[in-house]
Amino acid sequence: MKTNKLTKIVGSWSGHDCSFCVFENGMPTVHAEYERYNREKSPSGDALNFLFDRCSNLDDVDHFIGCYPKGKTLHYDESYQKIKKIIENRNGTLRFISHHKAHAAHAFYSSKFNNALVITLDGGGVEDDRGGESACTVWMGKGTKLHHIKTFKPHEINIGGVWTRITRYIFKLQNGWPLGSQEGTVMAMASMGDPNKYFDDFWRMLTEDKVIASHKPVDQPVGPYVPGKDPVHPYLDHWAQIAQNSEQDKFDLAAGLQKATEELIKQFIFSMIQNANLYDTSLNHLCIAGGVALNSVAMGKIKDWFPESVKEVYIPPVPYDGGLCLGAAQYLWHHILDNKRIQWKDNFSPFLGERWDQNHFNATLSKFADEIEVTKVTDSDVIELLSTQHIISVFNEGSESGRRALGNRSILADPRCEKMKDKINERVKHRQWFRPFAPSILREEVSKWFVRDVDSPYMQFVLKFKEGREKEVPAVAHYDNTARLQTVTKNDNLWYYNFLQMWFKKTGTPILLNTSFNDREPICENSFHAISCFLNTEIDYLYFPEYSSLIKRSK
Repeated sequence: MKTNKLTKIVGSWSGHDCSFCVFENGMPTVHAEYERYNREKSPSGDALNFLFDRCSNLDDVDHFIGCYPKGKTLHYDESYQKIKKIIENRNGTLRFISHHKAHAAHAFYSSKFNNALVITLDGGGVEDDRGGESACTVWMGKGTKLHHIKTFKPHEINIGGVWTRITRYIFKLQNGWPLGSQEGTVMAMASMGDPNKYFDDFWRMLTEDKVIASHKPVDQPVGPYVPGKDPVHPYLDHWAQIAQNSEQDKFDLAAGLQKATEELIKQFIFSMIQNANLYDTSLNHLCIAGGVALNSVAMGKIKDWFPESVKEVYIPPVPYDGGLCLGAAQYLWHHILDNKRIQWKDNFSPFLGERWDQNHFNATLSKFADEIEVTKVTDSDVIELLSTQHIISVFNEGSESGRRALGNRSILADPRCEKMKDKINERVKHRQWFRPFAPSILREEVSKWFVRDVDSPYMQFVLKFKEGREKEVPAVAHYDNTARLQTVTKNDNLWYYNFLQMWFKKTGTPILLNTSFNDREPICENSFHAISCFLNTEIDYLYFPEYSSLIKRSK
């Protein structure tokens, strides 16, 4: 069915990483993640009530689409009946699709590929009303259509589930609501360990022993990991005891896990490429989604593994469950309604958060009037502050969708300063000393700094620096001379691109240190969160480019 009138679609997901989105004629107008508002990481919630609370003018919504299990949505009957009534008045449709179909759709339809092999990998999702669960699926994307190839059950492959248990029970880190998931910390540790020492152990966990390794003890407390509160994991405790011996033991364990994970992903992708070629020998583009796609170290190696078979790899901005609503809406618009693909310039925009107007800004300033001073500035003034090693947080327009700040809710600093990483970890982020920070780089400069010339607009890939270049930006180079880069173009974020250009002109370096504007809580959504975070850390200045305003603490 093709359409010329305005068609409005609402997508929602009420499970963990609760979120909603609104699309108009195939274009996303807003995507909101509940955690940014309730300030707890990865919460479940009533996504439709969240929608009605944040959006007006919903009487013209034509279609609603959610993901299985339906119970996640139907549990909140009042808000579901409200959207149902609107849809019925418009003679529209209410649908639900499988978890992994939504992941696959977000990956394929957000890409610029007309044909692609699509793989989803996570810790498990419900496929239908009967409750069937899968942890991996494979698809073929062709034009407006997404064709199913194969579904794998958790007992066949479950990388996400094994990582979830290992993160909590071996490394004693958080792995979900309400304090978030710290698998990224494990990846950071891996670069400093011996990848061979425990490789065989983790290979066995990810293959032969995946069911017992991913088992969640029935007496695991609800909520965060609290030392001394968790039960002993009957399978993982042996390695948990090793991890308690020393920091280096933790690094060696993490390195073994990462290497085993990379090998399994490599073997799996190879087999899927071979299988896909039975259907279409022209497939040389790969899309990946699901929580495992956040393993940017592994994702950065795929093109090295398959230089002849894989021309490009694409990972969407929200590959985890917060993107299910986006993928569901995209599937409806393209696959079901058969509308043309969107031509992105340059990329699917991740800047889909709610816009906060001048009145909100002024009201927030008045609340903190005794604690802050506000000065009118230009971008050039802020560049000067960065060049003298000040740490500056940025709040600009709509927030980024996804786990990674990309210039609108960022903390920025000079990457040339050798002590800057430690300074931010200690004074602002309050996290482990070894955790790295990302470089934002002008897209046209990537080939001069990294071993591969890639698009990485959402920080999807970790790459090595060209030999010697890491020494020029020590604050964003990890211990193995790699970095998880963000490439910035004029079309993706005009303000941030121009700001980077000014920095490049002043310093000769086209890179800024960029980390998310938060301190252990979710990324700041509104200006109240921003000023609160600023005052509770040792960030030097808070910059609002939209209002040319720079905030510092009152003396």
